[in-house]
Amino acid sequence: MRSMLRLLAMQAASLFIFIPLAAQAQATPKTPPKTWVDKDTGHRVYRLTDEPGSSALYFNFDAYTPDGRQMVYSSPAGIHMLDLVTRQTRLLVPAPPSPADSAPGRPNMARRILAVGRSTGAVYFSEMSSDGLSSVYSADSTTGTVRKLVTLPPRATVVTINADETLASGTYVEGDHSAEEYGNNLPKSPSPAAGGRMSNGNPSGSLVQPDGKGQMMARRLAAHLPMVLFVVDLKTGKLKELLHSTEWINHMLFSPVDPTLLMYCHEGPWQLVDRIWLIRTDGTHNTLIHKRTMFMEIAGHEFWSGDGQSIWYDWQFPKGQVYFLAGYEIATGHRVAYNMTPNQWSIHFNGSNNPAVFAGDGGDSGQVTQAPDGTWIELYHAEPLSRHNGFNNPDLIQPGILRSEHLVNMANHNYKLEPNERFSPDDKLIFFTSNMFGPSYVFAVEVAQAVDPAAGEVLSTPALAQRFARKPPPTPFGEQW
Repeated sequence: MRSMLRLLAMQAASLFIFIPLAAQAQATPKTPPKTWVDKDTGHRVYRLTDEPGSSALYFNFDAYTPDGRQMVYSSPAGIHMLDLVTRQTRLLVPAPPSPADSAPGRPNMARRILAVGRSTGAVYFSEMSSDGLSSVYSADSTTGTVRKLVTLPPRATVVTINADETLASGTYVEGDHSAEEYGNNLPKSPSPAAGGRMSNGNPSGSLVQPDGKGQMMARRLAAHLPMVLFVVDLKTGKLKELLHSTEWINHMLFSPVDPTLLMYCHEGPWQLVDRIWLIRTDGTHNTLIHKRTMFMEIAGHEFWSGDGQSIWYDWQFPKGQVYFLAGYEIATGHRVAYNMTPNQWSIHFNGSNNPAVFAGDGGDSGQVTQAPDGTWIELYHAEPLSRHNGFNNPDLIQPGILRSEHLVNMANHNYKLEPNERFSPDDKLIFFTSNMFGPSYVFAVEVAQAVDPAAGEVLSTPALAQRFARKPPPTPFGEQW
């Protein structure tokens, strides 16, 4: 009898232990939430994509259809469209098969999204063939019908489409030299901590920064390989050379409104180059936009204003010490510079339709500012200085400050993947890519604060994310540009 009682007691104890564990297992979420309100900011956040490894474009690439209804993004499955009204997604162009010798789950990096056309809304992308030739394609953003437009000469690639969709611009290395010898344009190994994505020379290929990027950039710059900057006619395939240079030419980006105006940069560690340039598509008016006047001064991560009237960029005077968001007006040469603190600084800035409102993707303590509290998606309001009693004239830089508002706490985001924020066409949302839950997904945060959210919706974003992924260490300082 006693043995029977002991057996029953043991069974009851095992049930007591098993039931809470089973309940706990059932309560553990399997997929990240679709929406919540950030406890630290009061702004609502949305996870817009369901595909692990999905990613929006580099921050200054054209991503929206002309009607403002759709945004392109990528995933290992291919090119997708996100309907900004219904927030439904669909696969537009399936990814090509991965090479037979590629690692399982490794995305095919031979295809690169270039832009969404500002006139037709077509999605432009390039693809590298097995014989090493790059071709440019367009896909109808509604039907997905793909057209091959041009095949480029050996070594040539393009990265941007002009405003009327007649030209693409790119570069190639002349002679027998190979840029790949110096580490750029090569896919890196997948980084699980950064969402399993890879990096290559084209910003739209991946938002993940490779290990040793700073050293690679210095080697590549020092090589002084002869390069050609060109445009190619998308109807005829005729290539026009704009510039021959032994500088490392990169980051071409056409004006959003002027089909004959191209921005490009001298690539490399920013303190070693005069980075930001403009040139016409006939090869004339090659113009440096920001000339260094101080040792270790840097400028970069340039982007166009939406109306194409200005270029904006991160300006540090000198590097890692004093920080500005700087603007240059094309027609007049007028300059402005809005000062910020290290905690306010972002890896990338981006503009809204309001010329005084900007967004940023923050940065961890491993970035150039070494900011102790910089891991936020930010909203900025630019304010000119109110004092008017000093000597002034139109040739002087007009100073101001940035007022910032935190939108999303990104403490659980691994900044090896740069979030690359952008405003929605109506300025109501800011889109960004994050690996806070482990794999990368495309997110959005509302610019306006949430009104009367339910108590259960208000959650700490880092605590929520840590249910799925551990908090990452800061990125190693000194590996950036």
